[in-house]
Amino acid sequence: MNEEIKLNKDEKINIHEILNDLENYRPKRRGWTWRTPKPRYQMNKFEYKDMSESLKNFVPLPSAKYFDNIDPQGTASITTEIASGRFEDDIRRMRMAAWHGADHIMVIRTAGQSHFDGLIEGTPQGVGGIPITRKQVRAQRKALDAIEEEVGRPINYHSYISGIAGPEISVMFAEEGVNGAHQDPQYNVLYRNINMVRSFVDACEAKKVMAWAGIAQIDGAHNANATAREAWKVMPELMVQHAINTAFSYKVGIDPSNICLSTVPPTAPPAPSMYLDLPYAVALREFFSDFRMRAQQNTKYMEASTREATVTHTLNLLISKLTSADIQSTITPDEGRNVPWHIYNMEAIDTAKQVFQGLDGLGDLVQLKEEGPLREMAREIKERAVLFMERIVAEGGYFNAVEEGMFVDSGNFPERNEDGIKRDIQGGIGAGSIYKRDEDYLAPVNAHYGYNNVAQYDETAVDQPGKLIGKTTFEDPDMIVYIDELDENDNVNLRLEETKEYRDGGLIHPEAEWKGDGIILLTFMLPESKRVAEFAALEMGKKLGLEECVVINTEVMQNAEGTRVEMKGRLPFAVEKDTLVIPEEPTVLSEDEIRAEIKRKKMVVVAGTVGEDEHSVGLREIIDIKHGGIEKYGIEVHYLGTSVPVEKIVDAAIELNADGILASTIISHDEIHYKNMKRINDLTIEKGVREKLILLAGGTQVIPEIAVKNGMDAAFGRGTKGIDVATALVENRRRMESE
Repeated sequence: MNEEIKLNKDEKINIHEILNDLENYRPKRRGWTWRTPKPRYQMNKFEYKDMSESLKNFVPLPSAKYFDNIDPQGTASITTEIASGRFEDDIRRMRMAAWHGADHIMVIRTAGQSHFDGLIEGTPQGVGGIPITRKQVRAQRKALDAIEEEVGRPINYHSYISGIAGPEISVMFAEEGVNGAHQDPQYNVLYRNINMVRSFVDACEAKKVMAWAGIAQIDGAHNANATAREAWKVMPELMVQHAINTAFSYKVGIDPSNICLSTVPPTAPPAPSMYLDLPYAVALREFFSDFRMRAQQNTKYMEASTREATVTHTLNLLISKLTSADIQSTITPDEGRNVPWHIYNMEAIDTAKQVFQGLDGLGDLVQLKEEGPLREMAREIKERAVLFMERIVAEGGYFNAVEEGMFVDSGNFPERNEDGIKRDIQGGIGAGSIYKRDEDYLAPVNAHYGYNNVAQYDETAVDQPGKLIGKTTFEDPDMIVYIDELDENDNVNLRLEETKEYRDGGLIHPEAEWKGDGIILLTFMLPESKRVAEFAALEMGKKLGLEECVVINTEVMQNAEGTRVEMKGRLPFAVEKDTLVIPEEPTVLSEDEIRAEIKRKKMVVVAGTVGEDEHSVGLREIIDIKHGGIEKYGIEVHYLGTSVPVEKIVDAAIELNADGILASTIISHDEIHYKNMKRINDLTIEKGVREKLILLAGGTQVIPEIAVKNGMDAAFGRGTKGIDVATALVENRRRMESE
């Protein structure tokens, strides 16, 4: 029996609870789950055209506060790629991602695993990805079972079935409830130099297992334009790679609805990317209409600028919307920057979500032209792809074409630059390891590719060969041999113990990827050249007391005038949570509630900057409707200007029969701001109107608690918005009415 874990949205996920009794955990479901479109979905005051069911628990966009905090979810699954190297902290990132709207969690494994010839056990810490072990997979799927209950939507869990242990990994994934996987034998051949024959034979077995388990398969063709010298010229080859893998997968038995093309726009600005990339996306959708599209950004062109990555991401998202992508990757703004922090995963998810929300109903408003360069370019790409496929046949097949270096050649086929990847059919890892089956070959296991001679033993077992031996691990998970930890010096239990004080001890430390890593990011500009700025920043980091400082990005504003620097460093201390003095969080009413209250009963206030203070900007932003000030709620404001004598603002309030006074005060020498507040309070008492007036003060130097001690009903410091002041006015008037 599975131990059911219930998450509390106000409590951290308990990693020890996830690991407890893990040997007896069984996945709740198999197979990929697509989002279900909900046409004409009514939410708040809007009717959405291309949305799916909303989440039960979510983190909305910052701007959602203006729209009743709604968080509509598009129809495309949103991916976040996770590769911190510590699966216990990735679990926390998975939960954050799900709350932001991701329902495809892709765990990137270490590149070295392509060359492992079997499954690895235990949970060592990874570098550049996570070592895919049964324990790591099982723990994360168990966590996701609880997370998907918390957010109210199935979460698809994904990793890689590649390398020479591909079939073994596919079996483990099927056993452990993995929902999606990359599987493309061409990836092995071209990028991992695994023997061609071995790769394709392994793929037959792996894809058969994936078909049995309902695992969605994503191919690896996009690696060609992430690798080619001039990526925009390999589009015909990409079409061919997609065709080879989709046909192969379909023939093995994977349902077309679970066969996904991993598409990547070949260019990025400053290239005219939309003009080049959209025709390619249209050609793909037309050629492969029976299959799914998984859109991913091209990391080839990304540096470490969040702005650059986000702009490219957004342009790619427009293409995804125009061509109805089924899965939307967010890899460029997080992993593509080589700074895989929690915050960048969430920002990338939010970017995808925000674009899809904003573009809802686009198909009802615009249409791709049927005439002109779009269709002409798409047709040309398809024609070149057909020529490429014909050339493969003429060369004697795929293996011979690879030996001829036809793939990842940066020429626009049929042009050739002779810079493609060449592999020897007799060479590569695993060469000579494939043997023809004997005629009487028998393997009594399910989801096995090729002839099996089962009928001669039991005709009823043809579709379920495992019957010959009773059961297999696919039918009976209790047969799985679960291995916990093998490494005494590198395992999750030791890592949890090392960070215990940050998890359970009440210490607060900043983090980028791992609990307690202490990493913070600093962004600033230095008025120096790029080279000087980089080393000056490192020196400044040392003087700030940061350790292990690294400049992760520099952008020249102008050669002589300055450079923008992003630097990370480790904070050498932590804050004790119990020592913090945290005031009660102020209440902020909804805009509708404030409007209803002002509509119920008119409210009048007088406002001005008091004393000899000439500052006006902050108060105007609190008042003016343009800046979201209190006027937008229907509050009548009489602005008296700057340097308003205290007596004048009180007399004006009495003359206008006002409900309140807003006193702005910036100058603070000799505590003059608090003295003026006390004088306002004293005058209203002297004139017998204190019980009738709401007294509010604000300014960058104002400490609310001290202001209240000097007679104010409420006060506001830096960062105050109009809605904060409107809330205080409404609540104080309610208080006065009830007294």
